[in-house]
Amino acid sequence: MKFLRNIYKKVHPHFAEGGKLSRLFPFYESVDILTFWTDEQTKSGPHIRDSIDLKRTMIIVLIAMIPATIFGIINTGYQQALAMGISQGWLANFWAGLQSYLPIMVVVYATGFFWELLFPIIRKQEVDEGFFVTGWLIPLILPPTIPLWQVVVATSFGMVIGKMIFGGTGKNIFNPALVTRAFLFFAYPGNISGDEVWVKAADGFSGATPLAVPAAQTGGDAVALLNGFQQFDYSWLNMFIGWIPGSVGETSALSILIGAAILIYTKIGSWRIIAGSIIGLVVTAILTNLLAGNSTNTMLTLPAHYHLVMGGFLFGTVFMATDPVSAAYTNRGRWIYGFMIGFLTVIIRSMNPAYPEGTMLAILLMNAFAPLIDYFVVKGNIKKRMARYAK
Repeated sequence: MKFLRNIYKKVHPHFAEGGKLSRLFPFYESVDILTFWTDEQTKSGPHIRDSIDLKRTMIIVLIAMIPATIFGIINTGYQQALAMGISQGWLANFWAGLQSYLPIMVVVYATGFFWELLFPIIRKQEVDEGFFVTGWLIPLILPPTIPLWQVVVATSFGMVIGKMIFGGTGKNIFNPALVTRAFLFFAYPGNISGDEVWVKAADGFSGATPLAVPAAQTGGDAVALLNGFQQFDYSWLNMFIGWIPGSVGETSALSILIGAAILIYTKIGSWRIIAGSIIGLVVTAILTNLLAGNSTNTMLTLPAHYHLVMGGFLFGTVFMATDPVSAAYTNRGRWIYGFMIGFLTVIIRSMNPAYPEGTMLAILLMNAFAPLIDYFVVKGNIKKRMARYAK
């Protein structure tokens, strides 16, 4: 590594201010940061309130996502083997799943780093490490069958419209990974929704996700429909473990909770947001169950513990709702922010069966309201202090 460090020192003057390649300094800096630790202090970003640097924060988040990533890859291979009527071991499933997952990840990172380098070069700014986590998140919230050219278009949209136009890492209003997924959902719905996109099989295999089963039925009990579903095992325990079709990293509640424990223990992820989201979902699901009555809307009968393990709720709550940039900052604001995400998830799922997965829209909507929530929380605190001092 000393040899590589000497090469960097030798070429540094060419990229530094006044050098013939000074406009490409962001490119040099990004390569340097990737291979060596930096002792420079960043001047802005989501970590402004803490002494921890952005790179360490990103690494901890990546470590927290490893369990969901590994399980997601294995499950992708398992679902593919199941669709083809073959039985194979974990390593074979991992290898098969990796062949679907790796191209998506490579395309996402290649596209994202292109924009991460282009904008700093044009603006003459420093390169940050913000895309490390975003680039890891995007493949995990997509189906394994997504066309790669659509991944390029969507990642570009998420980076440019969701992040770069606001000024880069630490300044964006919305979570870029969710903006990417939202773009795909509305621009190319046939490749990110429906029954034919969740399992990569040679024969165009069709299989409904757990949320799609009760959403497609009129009347009846959601749990009974799931337990009686013949194509897949949609028992609560199996959905908790994650051996079901779905987006690559969103199926296993168990592996996601392991990641949540890491984020909470290291204080990188806000436990208030996670707890608030779960409470909001549970309370709202209980209310919709009470309102179900003689309604023909089967989704109203779905109990809270099933909502928790279905779709992308836990993954979105743990890894995207807790994004320090787009989430609420105040402690009370985080409770409100999280509760509303859980509330809106159930409302969207139950009241609009045509779109059973409500977590993405719930988080994006609350991203927009997070500054307003913090504003009123701070304003309320100031009012209380003034009243206290007036006494």
